[in-house]
Amino acid sequence: MTTAVLDFPGGSLTLSRPGTDDPSHRAWSAADELLLQEAFNRLETGSDSRILVVDDQYGALTLGLSQFSPDVVADNAQLGAALTLNASQNPSSSVPPQIHSWLQPPAGTYDLVVLKIPRETAYLAWLLRWANSVLKPGGAMLAAGMIKHLPDRSVDVFAGAVEVQNVSRATKKARVITCGRGQATLDNWPGTWKGYQLENSSVGVDAMPAVFAREKLDIGTRLMLPHLTSVLKLCAPGARVLDLACGNGVLGLSALAQRLDIELTFSDVSSQAVLSARHNTEAAFPDAKALFVHSDGVAGDNEPFEQILLNPPFHEGGVVGDYIALRLFEQASQNLSGAGRLLLVGNRHLGYHKSLRRFFPQVRQLDANPKFVVFEAWLG
Repeated sequence: MTTAVLDFPGGSLTLSRPGTDDPSHRAWSAADELLLQEAFNRLETGSDSRILVVDDQYGALTLGLSQFSPDVVADNAQLGAALTLNASQNPSSSVPPQIHSWLQPPAGTYDLVVLKIPRETAYLAWLLRWANSVLKPGGAMLAAGMIKHLPDRSVDVFAGAVEVQNVSRATKKARVITCGRGQATLDNWPGTWKGYQLENSSVGVDAMPAVFAREKLDIGTRLMLPHLTSVLKLCAPGARVLDLACGNGVLGLSALAQRLDIELTFSDVSSQAVLSARHNTEAAFPDAKALFVHSDGVAGDNEPFEQILLNPPFHEGGVVGDYIALRLFEQASQNLSGAGRLLLVGNRHLGYHKSLRRFFPQVRQLDANPKFVVFEAWLG
């Protein structure tokens, strides 16, 4: 975890970023600094303007603007824990009573929307259209990102969705775009859902814009899918199976296609992933016993799972590594039954055969290609 001090017009914040010890990976970026600067230029102390923060990462925006009591919506479930951690280091800042997600977005309209620009072009287009629906007439949206991380065709995406009023000069390799409300909406917008069908099946696998590999099956999952059959044979009727970091739910859906008598829990850090998995499951298997959880990892207070399926992410906010997978491996080992199995696929270069043995006495390689390896791990 790295900790550093952010100075901004409203004061200073001590902010920590979990998951990395690299001091260059701070809990904020120059884009956050620009957004805070521009927001304070527009707001006065005691302002009654309604403010919405969209997709804050580690709390810099939410805590920096806390004197204005902003509402907050974020796709990533990690924000709640990050806000709690960083608020504890900044007693003068306060955490909003509720952190909204796309499962339950905030209601009402806003005078100012403060938005971190995502890396995905489709998600940016979706966000801008959604923001148009909550921005008051005459209100403003401030959107900022690091120039090297701006999505493809971002200029066209902004121009096609909102009224672009100003594009700032580059500052510390970041840029802020000031916008007014546009006419584009999500009503009948074809970009909300994209997907494909499971091979040799009529099951559709659709996903919203923030979801990984939403338009085609990724090659790691493709390598893993044939091994579901042998794992599912070990399940008794009613067995609890977890699709961890589920994305669009393709692993869990494939499991239900073979065993509709199991109880399937879909869990992901992205609320749009959870919405996608629920959408697909309700369409393909309306009678399935399925649960949908928006959580950073395995939610607490679960009964043990008899099988856990996992294709772990290996990057977060530009940081690539195995620390996310290690945390998921540890949680899986703590939530797996004594006779249960973890089935996973990972990038070959990350060496999961070594890191898995930190948490599982038994690890077996099931398959491999030049880029990915499939493993089975268990406790007994």
